[in-house]
Amino acid sequence: MKILITTDVYEPTVNGVVTSIKNLQNTLTGKGHEVRILTLSGSRNSYKDHFVYYLGSIDVGKIYPQARAAVIPEHKIIQELEEWKPDVVHSQSEFTVFYHARKIAKKTGAPLVHTYHTIYEDYTHYFSPNVRIGKRMAAFLTRKMLKKADGIIAPTEKVESLLNSYGINGNIFVLPTGISLDSFYEASREKACYGQRISSGPVLITVGRIGKEKNLDEILRMLNTERGRRYQWILVGDGPYRRILEEKVRKAGLSYRVTFTGMISQDQVAKYYQLGDVFVSASQSETQGLTYVEALAAGLPVVAKRDHCLNGVVLNGWNGWQYDKEEDFFKALEELFPENMKGYGKVTGWQYQMCSVNAGQSAWKFSKESFGLGAEKIYRRLLMEKEQKKAVHFLWNHPMKRRIHTWMQ
Repeated sequence: MKILITTDVYEPTVNGVVTSIKNLQNTLTGKGHEVRILTLSGSRNSYKDHFVYYLGSIDVGKIYPQARAAVIPEHKIIQELEEWKPDVVHSQSEFTVFYHARKIAKKTGAPLVHTYHTIYEDYTHYFSPNVRIGKRMAAFLTRKMLKKADGIIAPTEKVESLLNSYGINGNIFVLPTGISLDSFYEASREKACYGQRISSGPVLITVGRIGKEKNLDEILRMLNTERGRRYQWILVGDGPYRRILEEKVRKAGLSYRVTFTGMISQDQVAKYYQLGDVFVSASQSETQGLTYVEALAAGLPVVAKRDHCLNGVVLNGWNGWQYDKEEDFFKALEELFPENMKGYGKVTGWQYQMCSVNAGQSAWKFSKESFGLGAEKIYRRLLMEKEQKKAVHFLWNHPMKRRIHTWMQ
């Protein structure tokens, strides 16, 4: 098959959507499919780099941090993609490139598949002063755009339920986004063989975009209690909320226990997970949360705020815990590090060792290979449905059918 993937963000940006697209592209290519990418460039210039097509764009960061929008409605690279005639168009974002995905699919007759990555109602603080109005806007725009898609991929049942609540019910496929696990397993094995740096206490780690919607203030608040004094916290990544959070850390006098690494290269992510002992998150804005799976593959138990996206991912007492309130958060950590709380050393018991082993094993079902196979099945099903509709249309409009209908009357 010839598959066109469209997205507003791609390399060199590093986030969950880009990781998902890269893994899908590599897996599909490995299975013999021809894949091309249509995305936005970081300037007004449009250009082509091997199989990636970049449309000129402008900065619209006032609407959403680091967001960009296409500036040229028509361009020769769009024409080139139309002439290439993809069998399937797979859209990964709902903004300006979605317009081109829809246009190319309509022009070539290819089914349009869309993956709904982001729960926009959790990001209303970026574009609406009123949360309720912002959520209504998100629901309305989602319905309006996705009614043009032949099939919708939801990374989790949480996302499927949300789309159903918007009134979107047809052709939704739940397919967890897959990731490449090899580097995380390898880093975990190296840590087991060569050991870890010595720290004064258990190290909590959070990897990903530092945005207000990630609810990082909650973890900071819990660490700034008597019960939280035992733990260190490393935040790997960058984002619009980083400077604000750094200032809160400084004012709380926690700079000696909280470390911000800033943005790191993708090939170093697996190694950075090994700086921590437990992955923590208080976010409830994730559609799937690829960082949870990465942490599990790296052998880290996960302690995260309860969320539907974690159903079947984080199992209490098996590979981590989901918590509802502060008491649950600390109980989980104390299960993993059962030292007398008056001390500050790092002692891991049998529960930690068991959760660490189970974490690595439970990550397998989220492999990129499983993801690619699932996407391929969806493509083939939609292609078959498209052909069936063409056949029905042909028969319904065939001259002989009209003659028989007239004769029967």
